[in-house]
Formats: sequence, C-alpha cells, structure tokens
Amino acid sequence: MAQFFKAKPKTSAVTAKKIQVMAHSLDHLGAGVAQSGGKVVFVPGLLAQETAEVRITEDKKQYARAQLLKVLQTSPQRCQPVCAHYRQCGGCDLQHLQVDAQRQYKQQVLTELFQKFSDIDGLPPIEVLSDSALAYRRKARLATWYDKANKRFSMGFRAKDSNKVIAVESCPVLMPALSALIKPLAASLAQLQSVGHLGHVELIAADSGPLVVLRMTKTVADKDRRRLSELANRLNCHLALQYGDDEYEYLAGQQPFYLCAGAKRQLTLHFNPGNFIQVNGGVNQLMLAKALQWLAPKPGERILDLFCGMGNFSLPLADCGANVTGVEGVVQLVEQARRNAMAAGLANATFYCADLNGELHTQPWLHKVDKLLLDPSRAGAWELLAQLPRLAPEAVVYVSCNPANLARDSARLSAEGYQLSQLALLDMFPQTHHIEAMALFTRK
Repeated sequence: MAQFFKAKPKTSAVTAKKIQVMAHSLDHLGAGVAQSGGKVVFVPGLLAQETAEVRITEDKKQYARAQLLKVLQTSPQRCQPVCAHYRQCGGCDLQHLQVDAQRQYKQQVLTELFQKFSDIDGLPPIEVLSDSALAYRRKARLATWYDKANKRFSMGFRAKDSNKVIAVESCPVLMPALSALIKPLAASLAQLQSVGHLGHVELIAADSGPLVVLRMTKTVADKDRRRLSELANRLNCHLALQYGDDEYEYLAGQQPFYLCAGAKRQLTLHFNPGNFIQVNGGVNQLMLAKALQWLAPKPGERILDLFCGMGNFSLPLADCGANVTGVEGVVQLVEQARRNAMAAGLANATFYCADLNGELHTQPWLHKVDKLLLDPSRAGAWELLAQLPRLAPEAVVYVSCNPANLARDSARLSAEGYQLSQLALLDMFPQTHHIEAMALFTRK
C-alpha cells in the first residue's frame, strides 16, 4: 500500500504567541472574555476588568482560547483561592472570584439565558438560594491510579480536561467529615493486596454517618476484607464494596439515609450509594422549603411530581396532606421512594415507573391535576410538556440543573398559557461556574 507524506501540523508562532488582553466580562463557563485582533479571546481564570498577559493555545477564525500567564491589573473582586490544588484540580474553577461576585455573575448568566432562549418579556426578580460557600459537598467521587512498576498509589481528583489524577490530602468544598477521610483512606488503600483492582472511591456524608464506597473490578481477598473492616471501625465510617452498577456489599455499617424537612416533621430518606442525591444538603433544604411555599399544597389536592427520584419532593408534599403521585424512570428509585413513603406512614404518596421521554398516553397517572412539579435531567422536559393540556395544573414548579433548557422550556409553558411568576437561582455548587435554578409558572 502506497504511503504518502503528510506534513504534521506544527505549532506556529501565532498559536504560541504571548499577547496582552483586557477582559470585559465572563462567559457562561466562567472564563474571561476579551478582544484581540478582531476576534473574541476566552481566558479561563481571568476576571472582568482585568488586564493580563496570556498565551494563545487555540486560534480559530472567529475566536481564540488562551492560557493565563500573569495578571497585570487586578480586579477588586479577585481573591486568593483557599485550596492548594486549585490550579491543577479540575473541580472548582471560580475560587479566585469573591463569593458574592460569583452569585452576581450567576444571576447575570441566568438572566442572559432567559433573554436568549425564552419568549418572556420582563423577568421577575431573581432570588438567590445559597448556603455555605465551603464545606458543603456531601458526596464526591475520587479517582485512583496505581503505578504497577513503581507500586505507587494515588487518590484524588482529575485535572481539568485530563485523565491525570491530582493526589489530594483534603478538599475544602467537601464536608469536613469527608475531607478528613481522604489522607488516612489513601494510605490504607495503598497497602491492600487488591489495590490494582480498585476503581473510583466514593465518599458520602449521610446523616447516618460517613460512607466510603470502593468500586472494585475483581473480588476482594479475605485478608483485604478484614483490613477494610478494621479501617472502617478506626475511621468510624460505613464502608461498602461496589461490584456492579447496583451491587453493594457492606463490610461495615448499613444503608445510608439523610433527613429532609416535611411540613410537620423531619422525614427520613434511605438511599443506595448509586442513587442520585443533591450533593448540597443545605441548598436542598432551602429548595424544598421554596417548592412548598410556591405550591402551597393543601389536604386533598392532587399533585404530580415528575422525575421524582426516591421522593425528595414527593414526601414533603405528601406530608402536607396532598395526594401526591411520583413518577420516575429508574425502577430502583421508584422502589426506594415507595419504601421511604411507607416508612414515613404516607399512604397518600403513590409512585409509578415510566419513561417520561417516551409514549405516555396510556399511563394511569396522566390526568388532570391541581399542581405539577418537574425536576428533569439536563435534557429538560420539552417533549413531556406536550402533555400540559391534559394535566391542566394551576401551578408548575420547574427545578432545573440546566437553566438553558429551563429557559427553552419556559417558551412552551408560555405558549400553553402559563406565566413565569417566580425565579430563583440555586447556588448548589459554590466555587464553580455551574448554575441551577427553579421557577414557578402559574396559569394566566
């Protein structure tokens, strides 16, 4: 087979050159936005109104990306990152911006998304639901790496846009009970006979106590099981081995749970380690309280909770006396929601399993309701909202982990006769650019 010479693309002086820029704003990923040579230049780590020396790393026809080398003129909103690994770890990306300024930036991004993707003229004031800016994460997944040649084990977080594992001894955004586990846990895992079969490590701060989940690719030897049981006792934590997607073996402790606020009491929600839970417990409580305030559930009202998970919203709504129907596409979550409702004595909460992005016309729960709550995945609920005429709720609360799709879906809600009455920013992930939101739509 003939082989033809093809010159390798070389790094030109253009793509490696250093320039000076001044950022005029931040983009939706938290990078500084500047202008140079007639095109937009995106610079991660640069703040608005800052001048800096940067190196061009990607040069396209319409835009360029650059690496921040040195800030020449500093914004008064810049602060010193609290994490020693901030420049290497791919987790947080806004620790260099003061917390109040982070939230103002997120409000501006949310406003711009609605202006771009919705047909709504004039937004209501955006309320910010926020809690602690540090020590807030109650769940985290740590990556591991084992160098067989040198018999070295590392545990930490992956670098940005890389598979490289940045070893850490603590993390300031994790709840203290989890952060304190990292160093002794890494030291003990390095001594295991099965260390080469260890995948990721999950840390969960449940109200029942800290939980460590070890994802294993092969069965753990008995000697390592004893070591891990002793480790769990020493660290005073629960410990489970995970083999399949939903296959867990507890070596110490039992199924975890967290508490959420009902209308009259604290409700207990058990979950499996692989279940989705809101990682920011403080903001989750504020979000639940706001949903109850906006929907104002009354005894006997019919409320439909779509994408209900294991009952995070369903149980507090049912605790108000409303007849709640929760629908979720994951069988295990539906079963867990039923168990949680039964344990709480909430016979007025009923749960179904259904693909909410599929055909729904034959579903027994698809009928008129008084109120509707949506908490979809990042894809949003565009197709599902076609069922609004059949459901005909008086009020809709929409919780979104992707505000761009919330803004897009609000156009459909508006077309069906609903107006945006309330809008809140959920600061679920302080120190990062990630934005979540919730909105109340009422029938016009």
